[in-house]
Amino acid sequence: MNYVSLGKTGLKVSEVGFGGIPIIRLTADEAAIVLRYAYIQGITFYDTANMYRDSEAKIGQALSHIRDKIVIATKTIKRDSSGFRQDLEGSLKAMRTDYIDLYQFHQVATDEEWGKITKEDGALGEARKAVQEGKIRFLGVTSHSPSMAVKLAKTGLFSSVQVPFNFIEQEAKNELHEYCREKGIAIIVMKPFAGGVIDHAAIAFKYLRQFPDMIPIPGFDSVKSVDEVTSLYNHQNEVTGCDLELMEKYRQELGKVFCRRCEYCQPCPNGVLITPAMGYPIVASRMSPGVSVEFLKVPMESTLLCDECGACIEKCPYDLPIPDLLKKNYDLFEAHRSGAGLK
Repeated sequence: MNYVSLGKTGLKVSEVGFGGIPIIRLTADEAAIVLRYAYIQGITFYDTANMYRDSEAKIGQALSHIRDKIVIATKTIKRDSSGFRQDLEGSLKAMRTDYIDLYQFHQVATDEEWGKITKEDGALGEARKAVQEGKIRFLGVTSHSPSMAVKLAKTGLFSSVQVPFNFIEQEAKNELHEYCREKGIAIIVMKPFAGGVIDHAAIAFKYLRQFPDMIPIPGFDSVKSVDEVTSLYNHQNEVTGCDLELMEKYRQELGKVFCRRCEYCQPCPNGVLITPAMGYPIVASRMSPGVSVEFLKVPMESTLLCDECGACIEKCPYDLPIPDLLKKNYDLFEAHRSGAGLK
């Protein structure tokens, strides 16, 4: 494992980090095993968020004894000063630390959102106070919109910008990458597997390692998944013609409209299991119709509860027409079920 500068912060971090969403599926003891194993394998950068349920607490429990040897990044979705302060104090307590290395404004997607943060009683003023108090070392921002990320980077207020980046979603390598490289702003890469639709770690990281100043933070939920990624850093990176062909195959299969499994759309007020149902076509393409029908029967039948209220659309950072896609996926499910002779 190599270690790189986190922009101009002066902090050194592992060239690949640890994304904190998947450990919410684990018990505290299971999460501790995975987190500590990742550290043993050389990972020193851990990214989570206040809204990732108990992820912060699990990180605190597992890693507080080596706090001075790791870099912790977390986030708040709050836009007002009091909400920001409440989340910050909660994060400090959960992670058993006196300071956060990198505290990020979570998912700033529009100018309206940014306006809320910067107004007189907005979160930015409180963030600056927390920096002066020593509770935050550096400020960052995350956005699922590369164009908005460019605007935020150009404010000059942030040490890092976190955006989706993979061989399917490549926008960040253009204006954002060029600007941040020039200004010494770190780019943290979310969605290195495009939310899980890229199921080939080697090909995903062959692409990403071409940009060594962009730090990917894949999510891990097992020792095996840590090994799958960290082992790739034991040798030099080489992208072959066959690799490029495989990347293009994924692009053609997925198109431009697909679910990244961020789960921001959930919970559905009507009980629709949105995330697994949104992934049905991908699962079906990799399994036989009969197997995929049985495997996803419960979430697919839950789509019949959708009343098109629009709550999921409002929460989706990618503006996906979720009810329409669910209906399309259910029609495919029904076709597969009929073709397989299943009820």
